[in-house]
Amino acid sequence: MINKPEQTEFAINLMQHLVTATFVLDTDGNVIIWNRSCERLTGITADEVIGTSNHWKAFYSNHRLCLADTIIEGRTNELDNLYTVSAQPSVYGNGYKAENWCVMPRIGKRLYLAADAGPIYDNHGQLIAVVETIRDQTDQKIAQKKLEELAVVDELTGLFNRRYFNDHLDSEWKRCAREGSPLSVILLDIDYFKQYNDNFGHLVGDECLKSVAGTIQRSLLRGSDTATRFGGEEFCVLLPGIQQKGATKIAERICANIEKLEIPHPTSPVSQWVTLSIGVACILPSENDTPANLLTLADEAMYRAKAGGRNQSFCAETD
Repeated sequence: MINKPEQTEFAINLMQHLVTATFVLDTDGNVIIWNRSCERLTGITADEVIGTSNHWKAFYSNHRLCLADTIIEGRTNELDNLYTVSAQPSVYGNGYKAENWCVMPRIGKRLYLAADAGPIYDNHGQLIAVVETIRDQTDQKIAQKKLEELAVVDELTGLFNRRYFNDHLDSEWKRCAREGSPLSVILLDIDYFKQYNDNFGHLVGDECLKSVAGTIQRSLLRGSDTATRFGGEEFCVLLPGIQQKGATKIAERICANIEKLEIPHPTSPVSQWVTLSIGVACILPSENDTPANLLTLADEAMYRAKAGGRNQSFCAETD
C-alpha cells in the first residue's frame, strides 16, 4: 500500500507530466506546481514562478487576476469583467471556466486560452489549493470566426450579405427609434448588367461586381454605414442617423466614383461605361412604421430612376 507522502509525490509527478498546461496555487496565491506543459505554453519555467504570485506575468503585461486567483480571493463575481466568456461550474467539476485572448509577454503571441479552475479541500472542508488548467483554443477560435464571417459575408464581393442586412436593419431601426434619429437607405442596381454578362461572360461580370462593390464600400466615410450585396447586381447601403439630403450626397458620390472606374459597357444604351440606377429613402423610425416600408420606398425610388432613363439617383417622397 502506498503511504500518504508517496501518494502526494505520485500526484505531483503525474501532474507534471500532464499534456494539459496546469498550475496550482496555495491559499496565499503562490505557485506550488507549474507543470512542463505550462512551461511550453507560456515560455516561463517553473523556477521563475514557484513560490511567487507572479504567474499572471505568463499571460498578461499588466497585473490582473487569473481564474484561480478569483477563487482564492473570493472574487468570482468579477469574472464577467475579466473574461470574454465565463461560467460555473467548470466542465471538470466544482469550479469555474473562462475564456479570453491573452497577449503572452514571454512568447510574444496572442492566444485564445480556455481555463478551468477548481478548489481543493482537506478532509475538514478547508481550502488548501486551487488547480488551474489551460488549453490553447486559438486555432478553433480563428476557425469559428471565419465560419461566422462566411455566414454573413458575400463570398464574391466581400460585402455583407442579405441575411446580415436584415438583422442589422432591424437593430438599427430600433436604435434610431429610441434615439429619435433618422435612418436612410440607398438601393443601387447596375444598369443593363444582363447585357454586360451576355457580352463579356460571367467571369468578367464577377470582376465588375467586385469593382462596383469595392467602390461603394470606399465611398462610405463612416464606420457605422453598412454596404450589402442585396442580390445579383443589386446593392444596398444602410445609413443610420443620416437625413435624406445627406444620403443623396452619398449616393451621388458613389455614382461619381463608379463613373471614374470607366468600366467599358458597349451594350449599354445610356453610357459607354458601367453606371448605376439609385433609389434613396429616409424615415424617422417609429412604432407606426416598419423597416420594410423604408426598403419599399427606396425600391420604388430606384425603379423611378430606371424608368427615368437610368444612370441617375431618385429620392423617395415621404410625408
